[in-house]
Amino acid sequence: MRWDPQQYGRFAEERGRPFLDLMQRVCIQRPRRVVDLGCGPGKLSALLAERWPSAVVEGLDSSAEMIEAALALGSRVGFRVEDIVEWTMPADIDVLVSNATLHWIPGHLDLLARWAAQLPVGGWLAVQVPGNFDSPSHALMRSLASSPRWAGSLAGVLRHHSVPAPSSYAAILLDADLVADVWESTYLHVLAGSDPVLEWLRGTGLRPVLAALAPDDALEFERRLATLLRAAYPATQGGTLLPFRRIFAVGHRVDRPA
Repeated sequence: MRWDPQQYGRFAEERGRPFLDLMQRVCIQRPRRVVDLGCGPGKLSALLAERWPSAVVEGLDSSAEMIEAALALGSRVGFRVEDIVEWTMPADIDVLVSNATLHWIPGHLDLLARWAAQLPVGGWLAVQVPGNFDSPSHALMRSLASSPRWAGSLAGVLRHHSVPAPSSYAAILLDADLVADVWESTYLHVLAGSDPVLEWLRGTGLRPVLAALAPDDALEFERRLATLLRAAYPATQGGTLLPFRRIFAVGHRVDRPA
């Protein structure tokens, strides 16, 4: 599945706010190494380099398109293409960040548990995942994909399970003997423009559908989905309201006496 950094960036402010809220809970002054796993187009990773100018900051993503966009920023972050599932934690890491990435990985709780177990003393682990898979936007997309017109082409393309409850993320951090700070927030985004919820989905959740369909079929699917989304998210004079729930988990390993 190819990613489009430009489409993803259409709502950069709304997508970036959870990252900022997440990083406010990471309390370290001078980390040695900071790694952003699933860095996307890199603008948020660049903020990490600004916050900690003495740290080695790395941004990894499996999308070559995203890394190409990140490298074009000209920041001092070391960006590279890498599958974060295969990534090996360096011994000198102090901050590990994964923002809006883990939910794309099947069995991501196992991966998170591995990271938590390997986190060194003094290290911080900060992750954020969308928790909106039961919202009308995704429910309508799944329902349309499973309708007779599309079921044959889209069988298995969209996942039908939500991410687990915040307590599941807290349990992983606590089982790894980390100090856990876990919460959820629902943002009420006010989106401008024509069919803005469809435009939002084009940058993320709709990508697997568009990749699986021929161009003409993809356009037809989008037209039908747009009609459904307009009814579920009616435009107001000030814009279209999009509630968006997100789950946050921050873990810190302290040096406990034996």
